Amino acid sequence: MHIMEGMLSSQMLTAGWAIAGVGTAIGLRKLDADKIVRVAFFSSAFFLASLINVPIPPSSTHLSLIAPMGLVLGWSAFPAVMVALVLQALLFQFGGLVVLGVNTVDVAVPALVAYLLFAAPIRRSSGTVAFVLAFVAGFLAVMLCALGVEIFLRGTDTNLSLIANTVFLAHIPFALVEGAITAFMVAYMKRAAPDLLMGVER
Repeated sequence: MHIMEGMLSSQMLTAGWAIAGVGTAIGLRKLDADKIVRVAFFSSAFFLASLINVPIPPSSTHLSLIAPMGLVLGWSAFPAVMVALVLQALLFQFGGLVVLGVNTVDVAVPALVAYLLFAAPIRRSSGTVAFVLAFVAGFLAVMLCALGVEIFLRGTDTNLSLIANTVFLAHIPFALVEGAITAFMVAYMKRAAPDLLMGVER
């Protein structure tokens, strides 16, 4: 899910920075001071999970906890993701600072989609229904992330279509794993800390 530096056109890089900037600004505006701990926790969880990194040039895939982060943080997933990616770029040379905007968009937008589509239904549901919805949210978030990589690569050069397709297909097993992890995390949160699923801006 990290696109490497030197692969994207200036237009794609600019678009990535623009979207990431707007999303991060909204996320920070919606973030209450007493909820910063939640953002820090999920930023750290994303940072650690994505250290299990499988290179698929010109990108890579890894565990990410995108959907759980989105379900809890909403718009504030943007600053959480950006901080984690900055640290990864500086400490481990994952991705890079030039492609920071694009990589932030590629993770934070699927997290936000998971929040917008699934947070309310999961809060209202219980048992098997909530478990299934959480699985779908986790699976969909990873596949949207893979789709984002494909869009940015194709937007740079249509000759990268084969690579883009390979990257997309390689995310499917990770999406299934993320779906299962998300389902179990949501089941635990609904039992132990249901207020976490209310979102940081509520």
